[in-house]
Amino acid sequence: MKKKLLAALVCLVMASLCLAGCGSEQAAEEDTAGTDNTKITFVLDWTPNTNHTGVYVAQELGYFEEAGLDVEVVQPPDDGAETMVGSGQAQFGVSFQDYMVPALSGSEKTIPITAVAAILQHNLSGIMSAKGNGITSPKGLEGKSYATWELPIEQAILKECVEEDGGDFSKVELIPETIDDEVSALKAGQIDSIWVYYGWAGVNAEVKDFPIDYFAFKDIDEAFDYYSPVIIANDDFLASDPDTAKAFLAAVSKGYEYAAENPQEAADILVKANPEVDADLALASQKYLADQYIADADQWGVINADRWNGFYQFINEKGLAEEEIQMDYGFSNDYLPAAK
Repeated sequence: MKKKLLAALVCLVMASLCLAGCGSEQAAEEDTAGTDNTKITFVLDWTPNTNHTGVYVAQELGYFEEAGLDVEVVQPPDDGAETMVGSGQAQFGVSFQDYMVPALSGSEKTIPITAVAAILQHNLSGIMSAKGNGITSPKGLEGKSYATWELPIEQAILKECVEEDGGDFSKVELIPETIDDEVSALKAGQIDSIWVYYGWAGVNAEVKDFPIDYFAFKDIDEAFDYYSPVIIANDDFLASDPDTAKAFLAAVSKGYEYAAENPQEAADILVKANPEVDADLALASQKYLADQYIADADQWGVINADRWNGFYQFINEKGLAEEEIQMDYGFSNDYLPAAK
């Protein structure tokens, strides 16, 4: 699953926030336009995939309607879901803890967003390479090419992993990332390695019977077991309408719980809503993620403060934010349903 450029967020924050009033006013008008259900806009982070299945399940099985909600799922703009949610053009969206760094840097948020649910309990991202190319651990990247998004946080994480493994990061060849299909790029020898989300790209390699080597960041350093991805919400919306926020997350929780218990049916729902999604990949990915949505947590969506803070401690120590990020900042479990 492909990353966006975080740098664009900071540049576009002020302009985007100016739209907040208009976006909120428009949403309010839509709430009363011909329906008793409250209109909610949910913006994705990328093209539809199994990270999003719970939302499509909630839509297909009527969980949103039962909660009195009319939910529209939309694609993200070029400057990302964070800016669209922060501006009030969408109430909820998909982001990642590392993407939220520009928003949370300093004593006041530059983008008014809060992570309100973890879609997956653990960070399933890591480095994928063709099997036998010698990249079985971070040190193996020495002398090899890596497709980079050219983001400071991305490269700092990779550098930390390489150096912890006794390698020299300066010997990694960084190539600007323009890859749409990771497996095809590796198979063609365009690149030697690439950062992927295993639940989609790694599983895709399995589906295509392409042997790979892979290491996960969370296995290198516990600080890298951060929350990726998360559902974010607009702060003004949370403050003004907490009951609707709770109703939305209750419906979404049911959607992800269903997907965890019924991967075949959930994959069918995802593909029905998005016919462009490969059905074989959707099913294989859904089966893989079935155990990952909740994993070792007490319930779907909960965010552990220690793990959340651990990643931002790394960000602060490395000076990767404009200003230090406060601890216990930028997330809330208050809108999730009570644990069963």
